[in-house]
Amino acid sequence: MALLTKFVKPDASIADFVESFWLLHNQSAQDKEVVIVPDGRIDLFLSKSATEPFHITLLGLETEPTQATIAPDLLTFAISFKPLASEYVLKHTVAHLLDSASTLPSDFWDFNANDLNDFTEFCEKASNAIHTRLKEKIDERKIKLFKLIYESNGAMSVQELSDNVYWTSRQINRYFTQQYGLSLKAYCNILRFRAAFKQIKEGKLFPEQNFADQSHFIREIKKLSGVAPKEFLRNKNDRFIQLSTLPEQ
Repeated sequence: MALLTKFVKPDASIADFVESFWLLHNQSAQDKEVVIVPDGRIDLFLSKSATEPFHITLLGLETEPTQATIAPDLLTFAISFKPLASEYVLKHTVAHLLDSASTLPSDFWDFNANDLNDFTEFCEKASNAIHTRLKEKIDERKIKLFKLIYESNGAMSVQELSDNVYWTSRQINRYFTQQYGLSLKAYCNILRFRAAFKQIKEGKLFPEQNFADQSHFIREIKKLSGVAPKEFLRNKNDRFIQLSTLPEQ
């Protein structure tokens, strides 16, 4: 079944808040059954198909694999936000959306069905919408915190992160729980899993992301994907997908 995918990186001015703009199109006439695994991003989807009207959905952070069906002819344009965007772009907590999603008004940010006609124009419109909302002064501790988390693929300990940003671990965890619905350590584990996902796809069934040992590695992969690394590697019928790591096709 043909899944068309395309990704565009944001310009540097919004890179602290957006990881990518992307499209996904099921070009076949059949359902595509998939398991979506966590990747540490908040996604805004604009979608429609021959049988589904235009709709906009906001997906919060995920901590477990999710069974999903990509309908025939479903076209989705999306913004993958980094967590800071919830506070400074979306302007509200996403804690209530942990492992869930919310349907937004179909005119959210002045989007409409015509925006799915041209991906380049969608990226430009979305970028402009984000720019207009970034007027609040950004807490530099938070920018540095996420920079360290991303650069280490979640491998730094909570204490190390706290020491580097001069923000107590207790305060950081309170912020994560209130804003995102999970602890800092839980979020770091997701990013470490995301990096391991790429390695497993390359056939590397041993820990490279600061796991304590092989048993710890296997436990974490099973927790976030639902299966052991060997089955994850086989990935029969491309069943397991991580939205942020899909190859362009």
